[in-house]
Amino acid sequence: MQQWIKEVARGKKGSKDLDYHQTKAAAQAIVNGEATDAQIAAYLTGLRLKTESTEELLAFVHVFQENCQKLNLANHQIIDLACPYNGRNSFTGTIPAAILLAESGLPVFLHSSDSLPPKYGITMKAVLEEMGINVSQSASSIENTMDKAGIGFASTEAYCPGLGRLRKIREEMGIRTLVNTVEKLLNISQAETLMMGAFHRTAINKIAPLFKELPYKNVYIVQGMEGSEDLPVHRNSFIFKLSSDGMESCIVKPEDYGLLVDEWNSSIQLSAKEQSDISLALLSGERSGALRYYYHQVLFNVGIRYHLFGISSSIEEGIDRAKEQLRTQKGLRQLGKWKASQS
Repeated sequence: MQQWIKEVARGKKGSKDLDYHQTKAAAQAIVNGEATDAQIAAYLTGLRLKTESTEELLAFVHVFQENCQKLNLANHQIIDLACPYNGRNSFTGTIPAAILLAESGLPVFLHSSDSLPPKYGITMKAVLEEMGINVSQSASSIENTMDKAGIGFASTEAYCPGLGRLRKIREEMGIRTLVNTVEKLLNISQAETLMMGAFHRTAINKIAPLFKELPYKNVYIVQGMEGSEDLPVHRNSFIFKLSSDGMESCIVKPEDYGLLVDEWNSSIQLSAKEQSDISLALLSGERSGALRYYYHQVLFNVGIRYHLFGISSSIEEGIDRAKEQLRTQKGLRQLGKWKASQS
């Protein structure tokens, strides 16, 4: 391990990228327990300071995928919604959105862990637990749940022991590393479609080449809330679509669909209980003024996803469908179906 640390941690002018095979050897040493905690911390910090290359990131993704338990699902037309594992302070609209997608027959897979640095925000796992979802299901139980309800969740560290071992080290380091990207790309459900978030174009340009070597058929990278896959409704956002034909992008504007909400307060930090309450209120058909931003956020995200995933011929049609689902409490019934399938 020391030989790899020396290469990536020589300083601003002396450090260099390792090739795919060298990085894979280093990643395997980490996963197999051959590297010490100090060596892992030094190596990850060196990568962070020099900025990891696409090849280095790909090597880590492959090693962690190879050391990850996968679900055996009959239907691979699954949509993997990959949220940030370090959590969020804003409302996780992906949760009610995913429930509405599942109600429309689109199988959805969610995953996260307990909160991590650098943000230590509220994770999807924490919100789902507040909503009464069993977040500690075995693989066979998740497979059964996906079959019955079309939606499932995995607490990732239970399926990838290498990640679990890194938790203490990452908490002590307190900084973002390439593992923050790797954990979102484990593909436990073996999905063919992925939607994930990124903060800016630089990050997207680094991530995009990975997918030529990963088994997804369609990938959508969203410039969402706090670097998530959740589109905001107080600003415009980019969506990048990656396929075998290359990468294309578009700008989506909430104003075009009557969903723009100007009064956005980024200082508000919502607890898991508050996020759960908002999701349950929306799924119950509530539309009070206090819920306006979140209601528009869910409509916008669901409408766009219905269009991207082939359920509706236009975003407008998708938004109308989502409105009807919320008005008639179809999402709330779908949540009940999800819970019942876990028993």
